[in-house]
Amino acid sequence: MPRKASPKIVRRRPAHFRVDDEVELRVLTHAHAGTLFAITDRNRAYLRRWLPWVDATRTVRDTARFIRSGREQLRRNDGFQAGIWYRGELVGAIGYHYWNWAVRKTEIGYWLAEPFQGKGIATRAVRTLVDHAFRDLGMDRVEIRAAAGNARSYAIAERLGFTREGTLRGAEYSSKRAVDQVVYGLLRGEWKT
Repeated sequence: MPRKASPKIVRRRPAHFRVDDEVELRVLTHAHAGTLFAITDRNRAYLRRWLPWVDATRTVRDTARFIRSGREQLRRNDGFQAGIWYRGELVGAIGYHYWNWAVRKTEIGYWLAEPFQGKGIATRAVRTLVDHAFRDLGMDRVEIRAAAGNARSYAIAERLGFTREGTLRGAEYSSKRAVDQVVYGLLRGEWKT
C-alpha cells in the first residue's frame, strides 16, 4: 500500500529527544558519519548476526549515505534515523523505517554497540519513539521486527507491551543467508506510557 505524506498529522518533529538524564536521541547528520561507522566496524561480528546492512557498510562513505538517506526520509515526511547517545557518547542508532500515513502505522528499528547492551538504553530509546508515534504523530500501530533468535530485541518489544504476532519466513538476509523475521505489534489503545 502506498504511503502518503499528511502534514496535518505531524504536529512535532524534533531534531532530538531527551529521553532521560543518560540517554538522548538526535537526528543523524553528516558530522556523525565517522563515529557511527567506527562503532559499526568495531561491532561488525556481533551486528552481522542480526542486521542485513552490516556487510554492505564498508566505509565511512557508506555510513554517510545511510545518514543522507535518513535525512531525505525526514524531508519526505516518511520517518527518520537518529543516533542514540548514552552519557554523551554515540552508542547506536534508532529510527522509524517509514511512516505509513494511509493506515497510520510505522516500524521502529534500532541497534546498540555490544558493550552498551544490558543497561536499558535501547528499551528507553524505543519507549520514547513509541510514545512519540502515538502521541505526536497520530499513529495507530507500531511494529518491531527482529531476526529470529535475537532474544535481546524480543525482550525490548515484550517489555514495552508489544504482542508477538508471527514469523515471516526467509524475510531478510543477514550475513548472506536468508533469515526469518519475528514481527511484534502494538496498537494505540494498548500503549501504557
